[in-house]
Amino acid sequence: MGRLWQDSPVSAEGGTRAVIAALLANTFIALTKFGAWALTGASSILAEAIHSVADAGNQVLLLVGGRRSQREATQEHPFGYGRERYIFSFIVSIVLFSVGGLFALYEAYHKWHEIQEGHPNELLESRWWWVPVVILVAAIIAESLSFRTAIRESNKTRGKQRWSKFIRAAKAPELPVILLEDFAALVGLVFALFGVGMTLLTHNGIFDVIGTVMIGLLLVAVAVTLAIETKSLLLGEAASLDAISRIEGALTSTAGVERIIHMKTLHLGPEEVLVAAKIAVGPQSSAADVTETINRAEINIRDAEPMVTSLYLEPDIYDPNHVPAPRPERPAAPSH
Repeated sequence: MGRLWQDSPVSAEGGTRAVIAALLANTFIALTKFGAWALTGASSILAEAIHSVADAGNQVLLLVGGRRSQREATQEHPFGYGRERYIFSFIVSIVLFSVGGLFALYEAYHKWHEIQEGHPNELLESRWWWVPVVILVAAIIAESLSFRTAIRESNKTRGKQRWSKFIRAAKAPELPVILLEDFAALVGLVFALFGVGMTLLTHNGIFDVIGTVMIGLLLVAVAVTLAIETKSLLLGEAASLDAISRIEGALTSTAGVERIIHMKTLHLGPEEVLVAAKIAVGPQSSAADVTETINRAEINIRDAEPMVTSLYLEPDIYDPNHVPAPRPERPAAPSH
């Protein structure tokens, strides 16, 4: 996988820069939010503090996943560890859902109960009521800088795609994860500022509860979106249509290849593609001719699409009337 990161430096290095920027921003923001919560007891601030802790932890997970994915292939894992990045990105969505979203909703429920029972509002009674407002404004500025870094790095690979299509089509998980997290962080900060600001203006603590609920629902929605997108990558996605077109063009333009009988591609990692194809060769071709044709085809494919790291070509004689033999039943899975 180390080679992969060299093959696509913009995607890998850009993703790493975005992760580190987000980690530094979230660590700083989490500390300031906890300080504001300790002084005022505002539930919106606590929800956002936990959100920042979850985000910082997620950035650490992304860095660990990127590091582990660079390990060399082994006999047990002959295609390498590229999918480690997908696995850790899926864990990120679970952490964001459970630690961030569900905690915020629980805190809102707890705060609402306190209001119903007539407990005094700590935010309204605190002489430090202005601290959350200052910290939230500062956090919005810091988070905006992190978000700008993620957008700038994403634009290097996004091209002219719409943002929604880019997030769905991205094979490298780091940038879409950071984009969605930073977007959620910015919107969550606005929700928190709304909850705190309206509570201070109206002297009604229910707005603090509403802001916390909005933060919780936002985090749950982002976590579910991340989980759905990452699940598709974990199941295994084919190469992009552009990459498949380049591979097919390289094959069919190779002397000695009459046609592609069938071909399948699979992303082993964000910048690592496996190609398996059955190609038609001339019925009178000798073994030496077929070998030379396959060697030329492999060179052409890798020149056309550098992400192809595992390539398997099977020569055959094309028969339009050929009917494939039925597949045997799958044997039972081994017990060990």
